[in-house]
Amino acid sequence: MKNHVKLLPYTIQSVVDQTNETPEGVQLVQAPSLWEASSQGEGIVIAVIDTGVDTTHPDLQDRIIGGRNFTSDYQGNPEQFEDNNGHGTHVSGTIAATLNQEGVVGVAPKAKILSLKALTEQGAGQYEWIIKAIRYATEWCGPANERVRVISMSLGGPEDVPEMHEAIQDAVNQNISVVVAAGNEGDSLEDTFEYAYPGAYNEVISVGAVTMDLELAPFSNTHTEIDLVAPGVEVISTYPAHQYAKLSGTSMAAPHIAGSIALLINLSEKEFERTLSEAEIYAQLIRRTVPIGYKKAAEGNGFLQLNVVEKLHELIPKASMNTTN
Repeated sequence: MKNHVKLLPYTIQSVVDQTNETPEGVQLVQAPSLWEASSQGEGIVIAVIDTGVDTTHPDLQDRIIGGRNFTSDYQGNPEQFEDNNGHGTHVSGTIAATLNQEGVVGVAPKAKILSLKALTEQGAGQYEWIIKAIRYATEWCGPANERVRVISMSLGGPEDVPEMHEAIQDAVNQNISVVVAAGNEGDSLEDTFEYAYPGAYNEVISVGAVTMDLELAPFSNTHTEIDLVAPGVEVISTYPAHQYAKLSGTSMAAPHIAGSIALLINLSEKEFERTLSEAEIYAQLIRRTVPIGYKKAAEGNGFLQLNVVEKLHELIPKASMNTTN
């Protein structure tokens, strides 16, 4: 297999030494509204297959449950998964940066990150590395018998590789939600399709990007397997060397969904009083989407609004009262 998988092209808007905010994207998907009911994602492990993570970043150091390097970086040392690119740290922060009154906070600030470095400093990797990382995440068992419930991949390539597809299918069959960025080869047209893999597989949750004004990002891939959209333009998150950066790309949209699934697993399994399957968790995710006016090939089921079910509950008593008057 060749070096055909890579980071989806993304844009670095700015890098700063400090910030103190709940990022706009985290607010837009209404994550804080579910924090109390979902215990902020506590106990959920999310495997981030990317360029590694800055293990010393103050917003991330308490979130990392483990990691592994599958690349040739660091002389191929499997124990060395520090981020020498920046992308993986940024994605990890959007998922789970700690709520500590400084820096930024992630969608699921008490979830744990399993950082699987499958892309090099240059943001490139072999399909074999990605496949090994997916298999590792699927089979991983934590110090307290934790299992991975979500895999987040903000990467892609033009080739449909059967072995990668099979690894993803196996993960999903073991009730792991696989969240993938749709890709950044978009041409601003809703009816011309651009496919990147693994984002185009039916089994993954394929995430497109919108702006903070809920307009479709011009770079966001459109195709028949888009599931939903999330903020992906000028997203601020953690960055190496204890910094913060604003990045744009579907790479930035996918982690909003990965973190949200951690919240929904805790919330839904508490409500149903049992473990839910991957398909059931997917249903819980999609029932919290709102169409924003684009074709299904662009926005899928719509924009994630984590509190929309609760908002609908508020409407029902009022509606029934009105009919009895």
